Amino acid sequence: MDKTIAAISTAMSASGIGIVRISGDEAMDIIAKIYRSKKGNKNIKEVKSHTIHYGFIYDGDEVVDEVLVMIMKGPHTYTGEDTVEIDCHGGVYAMKRVLETVLKNGAEIAEPGEFTKRAFLNGRLDLSQAEAVMDVIQAKNSMALKSSVEQLKGSVLRAVKEIRSKLIYHIAYIESALDDPEHISLDGYPQELHEVVEKESREISELLKTADDGRMIQEGIKTVILGKPNAGKSSLLNYLVGEDRAIVTEIAGTTRDILEEYISLNGITLRVIDTAGIRDTEDVVEKIGVGKAKQMAEDADLILYVVDSSLPLDENDEEIMELLNGRKSIVIYNKTDLVSVVDMEILKKKTGSPVIPVSVVEETGISQLEDDIKRMFFQGELTFNDEVYITNARHKAALEETLESLKLVENSIDMGMAEDFFSIDLMNAYESLGRIVGESVGEDLVNEIFSKFCVGK
Repeated sequence: MDKTIAAISTAMSASGIGIVRISGDEAMDIIAKIYRSKKGNKNIKEVKSHTIHYGFIYDGDEVVDEVLVMIMKGPHTYTGEDTVEIDCHGGVYAMKRVLETVLKNGAEIAEPGEFTKRAFLNGRLDLSQAEAVMDVIQAKNSMALKSSVEQLKGSVLRAVKEIRSKLIYHIAYIESALDDPEHISLDGYPQELHEVVEKESREISELLKTADDGRMIQEGIKTVILGKPNAGKSSLLNYLVGEDRAIVTEIAGTTRDILEEYISLNGITLRVIDTAGIRDTEDVVEKIGVGKAKQMAEDADLILYVVDSSLPLDENDEEIMELLNGRKSIVIYNKTDLVSVVDMEILKKKTGSPVIPVSVVEETGISQLEDDIKRMFFQGELTFNDEVYITNARHKAALEETLESLKLVENSIDMGMAEDFFSIDLMNAYESLGRIVGESVGEDLVNEIFSKFCVGK
């Protein structure tokens, strides 16, 4: 990390302010070459750390822009290195000219995520916190933001460190006892270890239980809209989105492909997927659409089954109701502005799902949908007071491997095997947890993780 890096850290679009960030050993030398104060008598290299200075960026004798320069000397910076942030005007050309001047004077352009990667490599952040940085940036709702901020503050790190500290104690105890059996006894120890492993396995299991909620908090609840043609599926999607995203006509079978939108209902993100109306058809294209709709239903977190209440139920409805078996679903009892011929109680009995009277035309019933979804997925609320939510698929996989290793320890104890077998599986569990916080990861994985970051972060 001997090179000094620089990048534009704000969006490349016209705005009031743009930020060019510099980090590395030569950051102060570079800014000293291109910065001049208003009176031209300030040595920027000698100012106090964490101070802001008004002046101008010069490219030779040419004024590039009027700026504010923030000086932050390591190790008390985001990257742990000397860091300079230049607040310039937010025009795209103005930001590019400032960056070009910085690069001309000794910096190299930063790779995506390189600032945060340096924060990780310099010990400012563990890997779970570094990944949470991007989650904060990409948060789609208030719940995702709260969860990501908690992880950035170290919620996952604390949970993992606590379990790892207990595991490494017992690994060390076993190794010491095997090396010095005269002074360290293992009599009765397997039973003691069994209790410890059981307890830590429960801790891991509790963390894994949050993974589904965590995924939905971060990515949104995968919500598939099912129903017969012309039941009002696309109209429902348009109403939820707040604009005409799906084509709506009186012609049955208009929707033939998958249409996906993200919407927010009272802080919950729904990844809503409109599908082709399910019915028997000879139309080849529509038949493919119906097949896709059924496939999407198999993978859905939530199914919204839209029923046209003005028409009797038929065999197509029966087929859809079969798709709801064992799945979280809500019946949208649509077109209540017309004369209803479908009994709501029969629908409840057949589907076992909540039935919500809705009129997309009159825009009624949606608030009840919000409440039912919240109760169905998050027990009515998410507090983030004490609970750690696992939102990262990599973390979930590592926890599953940890739990598997701990189960092997329990099995070895139950089978009366030698203590060195315990140590092997305990170490595997310890290293699996280490991958979450970055203590047992290779360079390739680190590069892969940070390559997904935006430039300048």
